[in-house]
Amino acid sequence: MPGPAPNPQARRRNVRPDWRTLPAAGRPGRAPAWPMGKANRQQSALWRSLWSTPQAVAWEELGWTRVVARYAQVLLVCESPECTAAMLAEARQLEDRLGLSPMAMKRLQWEVETRPRESNGGDAKVTNIDRFRNL
Repeated sequence: MPGPAPNPQARRRNVRPDWRTLPAAGRPGRAPAWPMGKANRQQSALWRSLWSTPQAVAWEELGWTRVVARYAQVLLVCESPECTAAMLAEARQLEDRLGLSPMAMKRLQWEVETRPRESNGGDAKVTNIDRFRNL
C-alpha cells in the first residue's frame, strides 16, 4: 500500500546551485528592438516569439540580442524552399548555443522552473488510473 501523496509545496532537496533557473512563464515585457536594420513581418513575428521564451531571460542578461537576431534570420531561410544542408546545420548550431533544445539547456546548465501542482485539499480519493495518468 502506497504512503501519503508528496507535499506539492515541499522544497526541492537536490537544488543545483550552479544551474540557472528560468521562469516557466517566459520573459515578460516587449521584445528588444530588432538590431539589424528594418525587420519584415516574418522576422518581427519570430522575434517576438523568441523573446517570450524562458531562455530569453538569460539572453537578455548575457546581451545576446544580435545572436538571437542572426538565429531568426537563419531560421527563416531554413523554412523557405531555398534552404540548404549548410543552413540547416547553422540553425542547429545556433539552437544549441541559445539553449533551444533540452540537450542544449543541459549543457548550459539552465532549467525551467517547475510549477507546483494544485492540491485538491486531500479529500479526493486517488485511484489506480490517477496514479498512472502522468507516466
